[in-house]
Amino acid sequence: MLNRQVKEKLHEGAVIPAHPLALTNERELDEKRQRALTRYYIDSGAGGVAVGVHTTQFEIRDPQFNLYEKVMALAIEEIEKAGMTEAFIKVGGISGPDEQAIKEAKFIKEIGYDLGLLSMGGLKSYSEGELLERTERIAKIIPVFGFYLQPSVGGRVLSYEFWKALAEIPNVHAIKIAPFNRYQSLDVVRAVCRSSRNEEIAIYTGNDDNIVNDLLTTYRFDVSGKKIEKQIVGGLLGHWAVWTKRVVELFKQIQSVRDQEEIPSEFLTLGQEITDANAAFFDAKNQFKGCIAGINEVLARQGLLQGNECLLDKERLSPNQDKEIDRVYAAYPHLHDDEFVQDHLKKWLSEV
Repeated sequence: MLNRQVKEKLHEGAVIPAHPLALTNERELDEKRQRALTRYYIDSGAGGVAVGVHTTQFEIRDPQFNLYEKVMALAIEEIEKAGMTEAFIKVGGISGPDEQAIKEAKFIKEIGYDLGLLSMGGLKSYSEGELLERTERIAKIIPVFGFYLQPSVGGRVLSYEFWKALAEIPNVHAIKIAPFNRYQSLDVVRAVCRSSRNEEIAIYTGNDDNIVNDLLTTYRFDVSGKKIEKQIVGGLLGHWAVWTKRVVELFKQIQSVRDQEEIPSEFLTLGQEITDANAAFFDAKNQFKGCIAGINEVLARQGLLQGNECLLDKERLSPNQDKEIDRVYAAYPHLHDDEFVQDHLKKWLSEV
């Protein structure tokens, strides 16, 4: 069962950054900076953190790197050191075929994660029915955070019927929608609204290209003659791995206005500025090939990482992506938190 305080926080809505992987220039785990990143998210006021997910690099599971258990444990250690309350949402990434997913679910549950973000990526041979059976198996081990991952980074298109069936599974408590597609995102919200467990499922945006609009929108559907409304209450986002202090401040502002009959137009402008920044960080013009390296590049510029290195050589900045990051940095100074990072960086890097 999901901890009551965590469940309340999950449904209230929270900023949950997708935790990157800190590497040295030699592509070895940089434990000091890995810990510093977790401290950064905690001190920024994030409501939780997601580790072992796409932004952390799925390859941490590969035998040649064998970093999954180490990286997952480091974040828990830092959360415990910080004395975070039980309402801090700890999400652990789960992926792979049934045997691997079950092993990961048992491990993260044992070390203290609240929910498992269950990836459907890399399972092209699985039917939708088999994916649902896999979800049921994992949900018997740990509360599940469903995950709609965009096809360009390893996900697949899943039907409305799939999401309606998934929402009916006991111990599924949230779904992250990240297909980067309006129609597919709508499928998930509509499916949840038509589920008998619609009040038990919190919906989080993972659409880094449409963050503000997702968070401002109330969805409304007719279900058997009754109007059912649903909001996307928070975000679990790779984009929120950077400039996180400002993200938390902006999220609070969004929460304060989203129930108003009229949303100030400035939020629409803000949304487009954030989308423009995301296009640079995520390398949208090159089908997101440089998305992880782009996030790492921003963190490296702030001093949180040594560089933008990833585990795989092919994961690197695309040509001119650094110039695009230069452009959005200069264009939107109100979105970054460089001053906050500089004020705290020495402490984050020196704590034992």
